[in-house]
Amino acid sequence: MGHGLDENSVGLRAGRSCFSTITSFDVSRQRVQTAGQVEIPVSEVRAKIWNRMDRGTQLAYHAAREALEQAGLLTGTIQNLPQIIGTSAAAMPIGEAYYRQSLSTTARRSEQLRRVETYQSQQQLTTMARELKVSGPLRIVSNACASGANAIGQAFHLVRSGKAERVLAGGYDALSQLVFAGFDALQALSPSGIPRPFDAARDGLALGEGAAFVVVESQAAARARSVPILAEILGYGAATDIHHLTQPNPQGDAALLTMRAACEMAGVMPEQIDYLNSHGTGTPLNDIAEGNAIQRWAGNQVSKIKVSSTKSAIGHLLGGAGSVEAVITLLALRDQFLPASLHVREADPVCSFDLIREPRTTSVQRVLTNSFGFGGANATLIFAKEGAA
Repeated sequence: MGHGLDENSVGLRAGRSCFSTITSFDVSRQRVQTAGQVEIPVSEVRAKIWNRMDRGTQLAYHAAREALEQAGLLTGTIQNLPQIIGTSAAAMPIGEAYYRQSLSTTARRSEQLRRVETYQSQQQLTTMARELKVSGPLRIVSNACASGANAIGQAFHLVRSGKAERVLAGGYDALSQLVFAGFDALQALSPSGIPRPFDAARDGLALGEGAAFVVVESQAAARARSVPILAEILGYGAATDIHHLTQPNPQGDAALLTMRAACEMAGVMPEQIDYLNSHGTGTPLNDIAEGNAIQRWAGNQVSKIKVSSTKSAIGHLLGGAGSVEAVITLLALRDQFLPASLHVREADPVCSFDLIREPRTTSVQRVLTNSFGFGGANATLIFAKEGAA
């Protein structure tokens, strides 16, 4: 959609769709050949270091840098800043390069030792932190597509409990051939390359790539530094659905638990949520499960719940999805609009809620975002404009 908060906000408010033919690896033998790709901007990092970062870490670097700059922290070395970062595929392209070279010849070993070292996600993120001049404990969360949301939720717990004054949190993932081919082989990707979450004839998801980071800190600390407060985190819920390795419980039991837990912590009722950013992948099973969970959660108020899936515009970012979608809800709060579920021709009957099919300008005070992943990982975050709690 763009680089930075403002470009993304413009694209979302315009209802842009961001899918194109993949150019970062060969897709000629794949059933589907499109995804939501990022044009990675130029960096001030030395070329030798930058080239050792995999594509995903490069995305993470740009997002983390913007978050630190906006929070007024990009002024020198930042001591003892905990980092909680979610990812699913991590440095997969480096592993792919190692594998290809291993197959090509046994005599050529150049760069292989470096790949073994830099393939590790903690090595990649330590390099990123060093270039950002950040020091402090690093925690990596990897529970599939809920990784980014859980990273922000865990940062919230650290600050809320008083164990940290502020935390850099977020998530990222880049497109990789192995992951893309895997989803294609599972026939989980939409044959058209265009996902249609909550459409009655939806036929699969589309993959994307990206990163989003936030600085989570106490209100007192943010006010003392006179930095802009994008929103307050009101609630966080997490639950595990052990129904199936890749399929959610059809009734959305774990999703219902996370939404209820987040609302209980936030002290809000479903009808007080002005916008719900759904996990909404566009697969037949996921959207039904989440739709059923929303119906059970909202009860007789369900028709008032405004819902959309921004994966319809940017694709499914896997480990980065939860953090990117969390930041999209922050943009909805900042700029007072609702992003749309694009490409819907006929809404599925499960949509008893208000499915936003075109970007809408309206008052937004409280937002909720859902993230669900393979293995049954579920997470829900609730944000509010400062003072709206």
